Amino acid sequence: MLFGLLETFNGSPLLLYLSVIGMACAAGGIPPMLERKRRRSIENALPGLLEGLSDTVGAGRGIQEAMMEQSRNLQGPLGALLVQTLEESHSSSFDAALSAFAAKTRSSQVQRVMVLIETAIEQDAPLQQILSDLSMDYERLNDLMNTREEELLGRGLLIVMFVSIGLPVLIAFIVGLFAPASSGFQIDSFNQTFALFFGAASAVALGVSGRMLGRFKDALWWMPLWIALSMGLYLGAVVMIGG
Repeated sequence: MLFGLLETFNGSPLLLYLSVIGMACAAGGIPPMLERKRRRSIENALPGLLEGLSDTVGAGRGIQEAMMEQSRNLQGPLGALLVQTLEESHSSSFDAALSAFAAKTRSSQVQRVMVLIETAIEQDAPLQQILSDLSMDYERLNDLMNTREEELLGRGLLIVMFVSIGLPVLIAFIVGLFAPASSGFQIDSFNQTFALFFGAASAVALGVSGRMLGRFKDALWWMPLWIALSMGLYLGAVVMIGG
């Protein structure tokens, strides 16, 4: 059975090529995942930073002093970036330091907040109230984003798992049970066609899942690997079940 399985894969050079390409492309798909995790960690910590700044400013301290105090209390990437920015602010203006901090986070939320803080300082607006309102607004926003992402991630993963794994194995079980190679059925071309179909279906499922989550470009990195997995599962299951 093992040799028959290997022969099946040897007769599918496209599957072998996709496997190699998929493993190589997977290395390119990991950095976007890590960057997104880092960015979301910063954005989820943003409301806590704003609330702390609001309390400190309300106690009569300046915004720069408030940020120095919060940098000592914050954990994670946001706190590390804030410490680095404040250290660099000694050789530049505070406004330039805020702009540099927003750019380093690579987060649109943080960039908008820094612009609002700079504008509030220039207009001599009530900074404590602005920071408090921003904290509540971004806390609600991040809660909604996290809930939506969890729901869509579950649905997207279900689509990919069903189309790329469940469906090929199910059809392979039916084909192997009713048209086994051990009984003399010559359906190699049929199996190759179905393998290509499941590969294409897997690519579509992954694209739909990526589009749902707003990560279509990131999903492209994983597409060759999922296509190879789907094709390999079908061809391998047909050989194992049909003999």
